[in-house]
Amino acid sequence: MDPLDDLLATMRIEDARYIQVEARAPWGVSFPPRHLARLILVAEGSCRLDSDVLDDPQHLRANDCFLVRAGVGFTLRDAAGSELLDCDSLAARASGHVVRVGGDGDGNGDGDGYGEPTRIVSTRFTFDNVAAEPLFALLPPLFRLRPDDASGELLRTTFHLIEHESSANRLGAGFVMGRLSDALFVQALRTFCADVGAGTVGWIAALRDPRLARAIQEMHADLSRPWTVGQLARAAGMSRSAFAALFKERTGDTPLRYLATWRMYRAKVLLRDTPLSVQEIAVEVGYDTGTALSRTFSKREGVSPGTWRKSARASKGPHSGTGRYASAWSTTSSAESSRSGGQKIKPLT
Repeated sequence: MDPLDDLLATMRIEDARYIQVEARAPWGVSFPPRHLARLILVAEGSCRLDSDVLDDPQHLRANDCFLVRAGVGFTLRDAAGSELLDCDSLAARASGHVVRVGGDGDGNGDGDGYGEPTRIVSTRFTFDNVAAEPLFALLPPLFRLRPDDASGELLRTTFHLIEHESSANRLGAGFVMGRLSDALFVQALRTFCADVGAGTVGWIAALRDPRLARAIQEMHADLSRPWTVGQLARAAGMSRSAFAALFKERTGDTPLRYLATWRMYRAKVLLRDTPLSVQEIAVEVGYDTGTALSRTFSKREGVSPGTWRKSARASKGPHSGTGRYASAWSTTSSAESSRSGGQKIKPLT
């Protein structure tokens, strides 16, 4: 089992919604920061993208697709200066899953090419923050997906299937659209993981190295095993010293600290979502006793497992996580992390 499979087994998409924006110039839509992620496809036409996390405005064209992390705001419009309407107010007046916005298509008359009709497909997702934290701590705030021919076709086909379900109004359409949105998000993650650059640090980047991937998959297949660096090195087919050095270079962490972080993540999911005792959870995640788990948990999280469980259950919901929990997954400074999520932002060109 690789880390992404491990995450998706517990990372619940709690709500997925789809809307199609049909726009004619002049038009503009504002997407304020929310506790949700968005996947946007420019199906037809073109538009201008602005966001505080981008150095400069970007010009998007048909088939451009980008993923926006929770808490990041952005705007889309035909040209600079076009009036912006809030996306939530537009959604409230949508006809089914389609909303029309803008004017008569004349544009601003400056010949910049933005006056053409534009169709945008937006899918939004809310997540269980506890389960999603190992992934979202590494994702840039806003990044363009650069799919190859196969993955790009899958993304476009899934968007098309969602669009078809929304317009056909058949029995169970809402359920089908929800499951398709789940698949769409996973496809986007696959594309992102395949596009991680060589200089990127984190567990996603480590999976690009077949040797490290073997060791990481072995580790995730049995987190309760008392792993040693030597055992993991043998799984990677490397010497102990070479493996430890390469693992630290690619993930920003030592093998055993990485293992401890994932054990804490798994322990938190079990504490919140199961009736298992601390002792039982300790065995599940690789500690001999509940006392050993409690000691490590308290040191890393600042509270005991029991206190954390009560707090997590009391605030359980789509936004129940807190920023401090993400710190264990980030290998960058706090300032850089807040801007890039641990990675350089890719210009949408």
